[in-house]
Amino acid sequence: MTATFNSVLEQALQLPAGDRSRIASRLIESVDDADDVEMSPAWRTEIENRMASIRSGTAKLIPHEEVMAGVRRKLAGQRAAKSA
Repeated sequence: MTATFNSVLEQALQLPAGDRSRIASRLIESVDDADDVEMSPAWRTEIENRMASIRSGTAKLIPHEEVMAGVRRKLAGQRAAKSA
């Protein structure tokens, strides 16, 4: 890693969570080019099926906040178990 990378990373980590999230999204968008992604036909079919399920309204979608709350609870439980 370069000094510039480390500097930018350290500065970014000091930002509020919302700003870090927006930066992360923009960085992902900047490298996320579906044409460059190699995936197996099985994964492509799975993605297409999931997208069709979302579009038709048959998918059970979970709000981001709910998912993250669950992840935080699990991580807190794991940390508590390790420190016990």
